[in-house]
Amino acid sequence: MRAAILGLLLLCAPAHAQKSADTLRVVWRDAIAVADPYYNSQRTGLILAHHVWDTLIYRDPETLQLKPLLATSWKYVDVTTIEFTLRAGVTFHDGSPFTADDVAYTVNTVIADPRVTVPSNFSFMAGAEAIDDTHVRIRLKRVFPAALEYLAMVLPIWPHHYRERLGDAYALAPAGTGPYRVARVDGTAQIDLARNNAYFDSPKGKPAIGAITLRSVPDAAAEVAALINDQADWIWDFPPDQLEVINRQPALQTYRSESMRVAYLNLDAAGRSGPGSPLTNQTVRRAVMHAIDRTALARRFMPGGSRVLDAACFPTQFGCDQAVATKYDYDPARARALLAEAGTPEGFATTLVGYVQPDWMAAVADYLAAVGIRATVVPLQVGPAVARSIAGQNPLEMGSWGSYSINDSSAFFPYFFAFTGQDYARDEEVRRLVDEAGSVVDPDRRRSLYADAIRRISTQAYFLPLFTYVKTYASVRTLVFKPFGDELPRFYLSSWR
Repeated sequence: MRAAILGLLLLCAPAHAQKSADTLRVVWRDAIAVADPYYNSQRTGLILAHHVWDTLIYRDPETLQLKPLLATSWKYVDVTTIEFTLRAGVTFHDGSPFTADDVAYTVNTVIADPRVTVPSNFSFMAGAEAIDDTHVRIRLKRVFPAALEYLAMVLPIWPHHYRERLGDAYALAPAGTGPYRVARVDGTAQIDLARNNAYFDSPKGKPAIGAITLRSVPDAAAEVAALINDQADWIWDFPPDQLEVINRQPALQTYRSESMRVAYLNLDAAGRSGPGSPLTNQTVRRAVMHAIDRTALARRFMPGGSRVLDAACFPTQFGCDQAVATKYDYDPARARALLAEAGTPEGFATTLVGYVQPDWMAAVADYLAAVGIRATVVPLQVGPAVARSIAGQNPLEMGSWGSYSINDSSAFFPYFFAFTGQDYARDEEVRRLVDEAGSVVDPDRRRSLYADAIRRISTQAYFLPLFTYVKTYASVRTLVFKPFGDELPRFYLSSWR
């Protein structure tokens, strides 16, 4: 990694600092394939969404309390109907007024469109109808206690008529009501944002920085090199061993913060990737889990506060009881004994697909090889890896899940265990528990159902949480930036010194 960065440093010519141009240059690796937020699953797409669009409700990043945003108030008409009173005088970036019609259009379109990338984020909604220009009702399919949390985090509101007029071209010239507007979309390489000078009096505040460029690069080495060479003002998610390299630069600063994101290994228990896979055997899956030293991985790749988890959720999420999960300590001798018990004493060959750092995947493959499991590593970008996963082509998959920053277990379990494209367990009992836990009001009952789901998922060895992420950030010292635990950089709260 260090050699790669030094090589890039020699190739890159310095650029002028951008504080004077009032432009924040953001560089990251996950290209936003589609600028319309409902048609990508990348964290970078969610970040873009919170800058260009607004949701009905705002979640305060400090307190996690819900506050008015596009809606000034809300109430439950009955247990499955929420009525919102909307803020008057708000306009979209194209100049059209924001009304209840836009909310109803967004909800009804999203729940009916099979192209939406993460349908589990919206599966609790049955539809919406405008009562008048400033009142709208959203109907739920069932009692769903986390509804307001989802509406705050993953329901950016489209401009109805503008989007319909542009059709698919909307993704090239999107408009929202947010603190920044899209000035230019250059394929997947770069998106330019400009401050929305007509932004309303929002809890997001009036942005202090005039413009933002969001540019993607192929790898972490290019990311770090861009910052050191004054071709970027902010980067994140680079290997921790580069913190020292960056901190030696007097004009730069670094930050670290644990986030809700969880690195995981998903195992094809259902045999979706092909017949005859040893991974359909529970004993083999248990062997895989004992073969990996997760504590060592966390210390090596995520120093600064990473935790090894046992349950497939983040500890603060409602219903995430880590204590009830089966624990798989690092025990290679036990792993080899389990493989022998399963009738595969010499191990077997498989494929490990993922979009996390290649050296993480190589480390996991080394642990597996030590007990006889020969995993061919296939590193991919996020989009292709997820597409392969949905198609059922990943026997072993390494990825990460940030729950769209929703602090409820209903943002984790349905994505992996409700017969979605990412579900490689296909366990009817787990799906029943997860569905019921997401549709009852009584909190004790919800906790009990999630606990039962955690017990079964972990006992059956369907899914191995590896460790929590500690996000690395770096920026120029002239930037005032604060990271938050929900892994949503809020550049509209940043400013220049």
